[in-house]
Amino acid sequence: MDMDKIYDINPLARIMEKLRDKDKGCEWDIAQNFASIAPYTIEEAYEVADAIERDDMADLSDELGDLLLQVIFHSQMAREEGSFDLQNVVDGICDKMIRRHPHIFDESGEFQNDKEAVRQNWEIIKEAERKDKNANISALDGVALALPALKRAEKIQKRAARTGFDWPDSQSAKSKIIEELEEIEQAASDEQVFEEVGDLLFSVVNYSRHLDIAPEDALKAATAKFSNRFTKMEDMAQRKEKDFSNLSLDEKEDYWQRAKAND
Repeated sequence: MDMDKIYDINPLARIMEKLRDKDKGCEWDIAQNFASIAPYTIEEAYEVADAIERDDMADLSDELGDLLLQVIFHSQMAREEGSFDLQNVVDGICDKMIRRHPHIFDESGEFQNDKEAVRQNWEIIKEAERKDKNANISALDGVALALPALKRAEKIQKRAARTGFDWPDSQSAKSKIIEELEEIEQAASDEQVFEEVGDLLFSVVNYSRHLDIAPEDALKAATAKFSNRFTKMEDMAQRKEKDFSNLSLDEKEDYWQRAKAND
């Protein structure tokens, strides 16, 4: 790094301001709005997670910069319409982090600093914040619609569980999966099958939650495992100069078992 050129967040904000200048700015940047930029924001967050999973610190640094740019971009657009600006964003998150960490910033000593106490207190404070915004708020409000479906189902279920609406144990949640499978078999139309498959997936998420397994992570691992085995099957067929697609199902099953044995 050139130590004579150290940037902070404010020059980055000025760069975005210049890019959005209606007279001298970049035509593409000027044309964007919150909705058009939102997919890029989500994509950059996933790329940050991908760099972490690959343990690529150089790439993580780069992707965090791209994600930071998204914050700047949205803040600049909000500033232009008079809603808020970057300073409001920074002030808001600073206040929130101090408010949600009384075990660190409150000098009274009444808040414990062990992991479970911190987690519980965090949720209590979040709930109080939501109620401050809306006295009639639902326990389910604030769970983002844009979350991956499994993650959103899990968060919705956890919110409901905090009100006492939950299965008493994992066995009860497992029984619901069996019930939903039977209802799929009994479905009389494509629409009913669609609905019952959704109920089945929701029930599997519930069962995973009771087993203290993150369903999003479990499915991600299963998909990676399948992809790895499938690629091995293709490689085995290629080494024997066979077209994998034209193999019989029995031959493919044989390759699958061999690939599985080599995990």
